[in-house]
Amino acid sequence: MRTIGLDRVTLAYDDAGPERGTPLLLVHGHPFDRTMWRPQLERFAAERRVIVPDLRGYGASPGAVDGWADFADDLVGLLDGLRVPRAVVAGLSMGGQIVLELQRRHPGRVAGLLLADTTAAGEPDRDQRLSMAGRLLDEGMDPYSVEVLYRMVSPQASGAVADHVLAMMRATDPVGAAAAQRARADRPDHLPRLGSVAVPTVVVVGAEDEFTPPADARAIAERVPGAELMVIDGAAHLPNLEQPDAFNGALGRLLERVDHSDDRSAIAGD
Repeated sequence: MRTIGLDRVTLAYDDAGPERGTPLLLVHGHPFDRTMWRPQLERFAAERRVIVPDLRGYGASPGAVDGWADFADDLVGLLDGLRVPRAVVAGLSMGGQIVLELQRRHPGRVAGLLLADTTAAGEPDRDQRLSMAGRLLDEGMDPYSVEVLYRMVSPQASGAVADHVLAMMRATDPVGAAAAQRARADRPDHLPRLGSVAVPTVVVVGAEDEFTPPADARAIAERVPGAELMVIDGAAHLPNLEQPDAFNGALGRLLERVDHSDDRSAIAGD
């Protein structure tokens, strides 16, 4: 684990792999930490640079969340600090919504997108988000974690996956989780602008996901020009953990498309 100091926050992150191909930035969701990307870090750091941060308020990353854009701006600050001009950016659930905000605010930093179990629509129930923030502060993470675990993870996943997911949720600081819920209450609606996304994009969803069902994934894929849609059987809300081989196949295809596109651009520039 490494740390980097940004404006008013210190982020923890992992950074591994050779300087070859386009770097990969992996953005976790709520209420998890960067260890949710362990199978992808192990797989892709063998061939390229992989950067996996904890979002502010999560994992080992302290710092107040003032608004939704904080998360996206922190990711740009991390890339700046690591001297990474562009990356393929993958986000899952809330992480995918943050990736969409990153692409909106800083499109030049994004070479490709993977959006997993993500909705691009604005928040439909602001009051519910605010109520959940209060509940997490009052009760801590354990009641919520037990309540949603088996909506997060398919029964077909291994017991080790369920154990890991439960441990991540229970280890989350309730203050950080509540702050994220409050920020999500005002997150923007990205659906109207998806037609302007001009980088290779893959949209992945677990076939059994109840939180962001396949219809949400199709709504994204239908609007992003040339996007690939992959529905993964035997997975609920965390397909990268539940069915890592299938998920890694989709991510690997995206990385190849971006690398080939960058190679062609370099040749044309010469």
